Amino acid sequence: MLTRLSCVLALVVMTATAGAEDFPSRNVTIVSPYQAGGTSDIIARVLAQGLQKRWRNTVVVENKPGANGAIGVSTVIHAPHDGHTLLAVASSALTLNPIFYPKLGYDVGRDLAPITRTGNVANVLVINKDLPVTDVQGLIALARRKPDALAYASQGSGSNGHITGEMFKQRADIEMLHVPYKGSVPAVQDLLGGRVQVMFDNLPTALPLIRGGQLRALAMTTAERAPAMPEEPTIAESGLAGFDTSAWFALLVAKSTPEPLRAQIERDVVETLKSDEVRERLLASGIDVLADGSAVLVKRIADDSAKWRDVVTKANIKVE
Repeated sequence: MLTRLSCVLALVVMTATAGAEDFPSRNVTIVSPYQAGGTSDIIARVLAQGLQKRWRNTVVVENKPGANGAIGVSTVIHAPHDGHTLLAVASSALTLNPIFYPKLGYDVGRDLAPITRTGNVANVLVINKDLPVTDVQGLIALARRKPDALAYASQGSGSNGHITGEMFKQRADIEMLHVPYKGSVPAVQDLLGGRVQVMFDNLPTALPLIRGGQLRALAMTTAERAPAMPEEPTIAESGLAGFDTSAWFALLVAKSTPEPLRAQIERDVVETLKSDEVRERLLASGIDVLADGSAVLVKRIADDSAKWRDVVTKANIKVE
């Protein structure tokens, strides 16, 4: 019996190891649960090209927006757990969605296994260029004079842009109507068209429009100024001391993906992110590369979940 058990265990180890050694055996899909064109999509596509060269196999990005990211997450969870379907998400899908949506349809700890954080971006407070303000204090003054005049767009209810907007309202003691969209791209389109006036967007998405004069930047939401826009002050510098939010992004797989395979994917993804080509392409888009591995990702999910839960509870923030 002991001999048979030893043989079975040896076979399991050999099978898992062989699976890792043979990976990838077909096309790899990176699922992005957002509209094409957003920051998560930019990171996923740059990473896909880098991994395609490393793996010598096709790596495609598939956008599955909807249900606050749950559709894309579900796609990965229900795909074969062989490492050929990866999930590229914003931090909000891992830390904010579980707070806002008790019946989300997925559990981060139960259904997903971390690979690594991929990037971090500053958020920028942008306004429609025709709005007659030039700085944060001017925006606050306008909101106080005309409390029903301003609406701010977000990438969706419960998104990083949403909670940043609510924090801004709380700290500035103003009112603005929240208008959620299904991703950054349609939100920016309405901001450009003047149907909403304000947005807290990821810098990579907004930067070309700021540089082109189509949007006006008022301030960065991070504690430090962004290297891509060193001339732009922070919200903290603009009168709301201590204001600091940013968005980070991560890559994960389904929880039951074999451990040796997850370890190989982590090594390959981290090395790809650290390559000069990938790093330079992401930095050019205003994205700071993060390639700190699964252990750091697990801790960051736990820490941010606790932080945001405290903010949401104290401010009594509700999603529409």
